[in-house]
Amino acid sequence: MAELFLTGFLSIFTIKIIFLITIGVAIGIIFGAIPGLTATMAVALCLPMTFGMEPIAGFSLLIGLYIGGISGGLISAILLNIPGTPASIATAFDGYPMAMRGEAGKALGVGIVFSFIGGFIGILFLILLSPPIASFALRFGTFEYFAVSIFSLTMIISLSGKSIVKGLISGLLGISFAMIGSAPIDSAKRFTFGNYDFDAGLSLLPVLIGLFAISEILRTAEADKDAEEASLASFHIKGFGFSMKEFLSQKWNALRSTMIGLGIGILPGIGGGTANIIAYVAAKNQSKYPEKFGTGVIDGIVASESANNASIAGAMIPLMTLGIPGDTITAMLLGGMMIHGLHPGPLLFVNQPKIVYGIFAALLVANLMMLVLEFLGMRVFVKLLSIPKHILLPIILVLCLVGSYGLNNRMFDVWTMLAFGLIGYTLDKLKFPLPPVILGFILGPIIEINLRRGIMISKGSFVPFFTRPISVVFLLIALFSLIFSIVKSKKSS
Repeated sequence: MAELFLTGFLSIFTIKIIFLITIGVAIGIIFGAIPGLTATMAVALCLPMTFGMEPIAGFSLLIGLYIGGISGGLISAILLNIPGTPASIATAFDGYPMAMRGEAGKALGVGIVFSFIGGFIGILFLILLSPPIASFALRFGTFEYFAVSIFSLTMIISLSGKSIVKGLISGLLGISFAMIGSAPIDSAKRFTFGNYDFDAGLSLLPVLIGLFAISEILRTAEADKDAEEASLASFHIKGFGFSMKEFLSQKWNALRSTMIGLGIGILPGIGGGTANIIAYVAAKNQSKYPEKFGTGVIDGIVASESANNASIAGAMIPLMTLGIPGDTITAMLLGGMMIHGLHPGPLLFVNQPKIVYGIFAALLVANLMMLVLEFLGMRVFVKLLSIPKHILLPIILVLCLVGSYGLNNRMFDVWTMLAFGLIGYTLDKLKFPLPPVILGFILGPIIEINLRRGIMISKGSFVPFFTRPISVVFLLIALFSLIFSIVKSKKSS
């Protein structure tokens, strides 16, 4: 393995490939930081550019875009309370409150460092344990995915804030919105009201931008200007903005969150959008001071950023070893591999070891480059807070409009974004939490399609859901998690 590593690193340590990785990470950070312009869009736009390149060069660029795009979402999440990508939703929960009390530099520093650590540990697992982890993931079928999704759905209680009832209503709203459009399996039309635009359902990106970005713009627009300007205290940054003691205090949180991100990343179709929320909830449930979450503690940022960057390596494991993409970005990477004549799977490690370990080396270098570029730009990022809101908010609104329209090149997504902006603003006014809406929206379709597939496979019987070992284990964990969360909530109230 040592020789293969050396060969892989030598294959990427050329001026051309290091330049491609650097450019890829830089563009990815920009796309991740701007609401609506996600890592998925960055890879989609740049994929055609790689067709004329050698495989290692092309994938180095795409990997840089992938890592930069996922990590870049923390910038707008912390500074503007607008997640740049679905993978950075939970980062805003504590990052923005820290920024509002003059600790934007510290919040960014924590996010950047633990993005790097989560990504680095995840890549090490990818390199060392890909085949055995992928073979275990093959045991997950329809029944197991249903059980995992039900377990993930119980996290709504921990995201509900002071009112479990309002949190559950928010989660049900998210599931209801996800049911709009053609049903899985039989494509029956639901809640379309005869409008063909609804047939394909509502896309996650406009819903996310609307709930968090547009509603935040509306809230900021009505806020007291003098009070807001007073909250933007002057700041100073030394290093990454936090002490070694604070760093060491987060070691178990970071490790746990990385493992959650890695595990969820391996499972196709779930990805970093769910991983960061589940890691955040796990950190809150295991914390000695859960009541402080959401008020501006670094624990929440550590959990979210460690998990979403580890999910990158998790998604790469089934892609490299089995040829199964873990998310939309790895699906595009799979297409890129096939165009270059590569066929992901066990034989790829035998037939093309130089390319495989070149990709591993590119992942490590891109992760390091992300740390360097975001650290160098950190002081510039924080200065966004000093831009007058009457200038900044219209720019953000235009970027949101462009991002939503650019998803599918249709105005329907723009109207969806604006509608969910009003919905998010109304829910916030009524003290309904927004995170459960997104969690329900993401998990609802996964639960439904796997429930229907499972019933079809078992010919109408629910018994396999409760008899298959992995499935029953996750359902029991979900039950215990539900009971524990309710009891804990009653004690704290």
